[in-house]
Amino acid sequence: MTVIAVLGAGKIGEALLAGLLQGGRSAEELLFTERHPERAAELTERYGIAGVEVAEAAKRADVLVVAVKPQDIEPVLAELAPLVGPGSLVVSLCAGLPTSLYERRLPDGVPVVRVMPNTPMVVGEAMSAVSPGKHATPEHVALVKEMLATVGQVVEVPEAQQDAVTALSGSGPAYFFFLVEAMIDAGILLGLPRAVAEKLIIQSAVGAAKMLAETDEHPVILREAVTSPAGTTINAIRELEKHGVRAALLAAIEAARDRSVELGKAHE
Repeated sequence: MTVIAVLGAGKIGEALLAGLLQGGRSAEELLFTERHPERAAELTERYGIAGVEVAEAAKRADVLVVAVKPQDIEPVLAELAPLVGPGSLVVSLCAGLPTSLYERRLPDGVPVVRVMPNTPMVVGEAMSAVSPGKHATPEHVALVKEMLATVGQVVEVPEAQQDAVTALSGSGPAYFFFLVEAMIDAGILLGLPRAVAEKLIIQSAVGAAKMLAETDEHPVILREAVTSPAGTTINAIRELEKHGVRAALLAAIEAARDRSVELGKAHE
């Protein structure tokens, strides 16, 4: 039996625990740590999983999933350092933090796998990218992929690409939410009730995403299928191009990548 402990049971940590349960793991195979006693009691009641201290998690678990905020990583690593060894697998879900940080702070030989998930994990539709550290074996990577497959889709990328992944898919849901928010406001501006505008846009987003996922058509082809000559859509596209929306997206994602790099360098 492989025991998995999630260190930090926020939204992502809880979503992973729920996914692992749904994927067939028993509550006895899972542990979590949580600083707030009320939150810990709530999760234990909801899932039947034991909330423990970091020291107990390190002692009992084969896999330690670090799901704290990047700025909180140093005290966690300081606590883990005397407790883990090469027999423990450390999985980092912390944006921007390289495997080399864990390898410097933890004993020599501890395997680390870096993961960039995203918030659709809470509905079982995460996009996660994994990268092994220097001590992680293919078997470690396979185990992490198996875990993450319970909450969405998984790809493996070289760690050098993780900052780009963070900017693109890690932050990506926020860009879509921002766009949907703006489109709902546009519907209200055009005289639609908010509830109607929300339903129109959200279902349009769901349908468009499903078409992208299931038709294997390039986004350009799908867009052109909606864009009739001299029609409404091409007039809208002209305004988007006039206002530099494409360039703004490129710049925004590049800025997110740069911030991910900064987060990693802050711990050098």
